[in-house]
Amino acid sequence: MDAEEIKRRYAAGERYFLSAHLEGAKLINANLPGINLWGADLTRANLAKAKLWGANLSNSNLARANLTRANLSGANLSEANLRGARLHYTKLYGANLTGAYYDDSTKFSHGFDPVSHNMHKL
Repeated sequence: MDAEEIKRRYAAGERYFLSAHLEGAKLINANLPGINLWGADLTRANLAKAKLWGANLSNSNLARANLTRANLSGANLSEANLRGARLHYTKLYGANLTGAYYDDSTKFSHGFDPVSHNMHKL
């Protein structure tokens, strides 16, 4: 599955893409609110400026993904792998980050405290 297929199927009304293989997908500025990507492999995906409010990204692999300026308000990122991800200016209002993993290479917006969001450092 690639980025164009996801966007096409989403536009047709599909919302469930459980365990999708989207490694390196280019979803820049994609409009996918409420999408369910539980367990998806989004390693090195480019989701800059994507609109993903209310999305389910729990248990997904977002290692080294670019989430700069993405809107993840109300999204479920519980137990997601965010090691090496870039989250500069990412909107995380009301997002569930419980149990999400990060490391020293994960880049958060200035002032963001992963510990207060119950995230786990590896």
